[in-house]
Amino acid sequence: MSLLESYVQVRPDVAEALKNARPVVALESALITHGLPWPVNVETAAAAEEAVRRSGSIPATIGVLDGQIYVGLGPDQVRALASRSNAIKAGTRDLAAAVVLRNWAGTTVSATLHIAQRVGIPIMATGGIGGVHRGGAESFDVSNDLIALAHLPVCVVCSGAKAILDIGLTLEKLETYGVPVVGYRTDRFPAFLVRESAFPVTSRVESVDDVARFLRVHWELGGQGVVLAQPPPEPALGEAEWVAVLNLAEKESRGIVGKNLTPFLLQRIAHHTAGRSLEVNRRLIEANAALAGEVAAALSRIKKP
Repeated sequence: MSLLESYVQVRPDVAEALKNARPVVALESALITHGLPWPVNVETAAAAEEAVRRSGSIPATIGVLDGQIYVGLGPDQVRALASRSNAIKAGTRDLAAAVVLRNWAGTTVSATLHIAQRVGIPIMATGGIGGVHRGGAESFDVSNDLIALAHLPVCVVCSGAKAILDIGLTLEKLETYGVPVVGYRTDRFPAFLVRESAFPVTSRVESVDDVARFLRVHWELGGQGVVLAQPPPEPALGEAEWVAVLNLAEKESRGIVGKNLTPFLLQRIAHHTAGRSLEVNRRLIEANAALAGEVAAALSRIKKP
């Protein structure tokens, strides 16, 4: 057993798929522990996995249970993680501590990317990536998701960056790190719960086959992470409504900082939209999982001799 295998347990069907070069999609679990309330979190995780399967790929939800990193949580494990009140939100820097201290943890985009790359999964899906928080130029509050994308050759399928962030600065950081931001049938970078931001993507693709070819060339040329951005399904939130509810939530968040800020803001936004933001969040996670499954399947086809 290798050192990696002693810390990371890969579900048998995922391991078999990787061994035989069949398509696999990694899914994060911070949405289970911190992103969505019970029982929506468990239902959404199951829907995302089913969307990957319908697309012809194998889902692998990544999480940490009692100090063991799992690649491919089972339904009972997802429910156990979702109901664990002391589960932490683990980024890349938190993985070793989670293992050593036998923690339970939902993995963020950065931690999921890290583990996915270590076991050979090139595609992951999420709702929205982290980025530069508002005021980040002074506070230096920048998500490790961006650093992970700069260094790991994995494609993240998402609906842009969480709209509570400074999207302009987030895209500037991605440009600095050499991370392509590819729009799937869109010219504008999505803003998570809002279909479009004011900012353009770096390129646009119309089909999953185009995405697969892009990824293959990008990685063969030595590129690392890629953001594949898909607008949330309609009906999304309107820009004016979003600005209004975000302002309310930010006023309520005074004194909350770090990794607790995003979950708090999303919770308050759900309250101020009477749950509509939560429904948009659920649907975009499922849609992104479906697209990731299709991309993974297309990538596996073009890799065959």
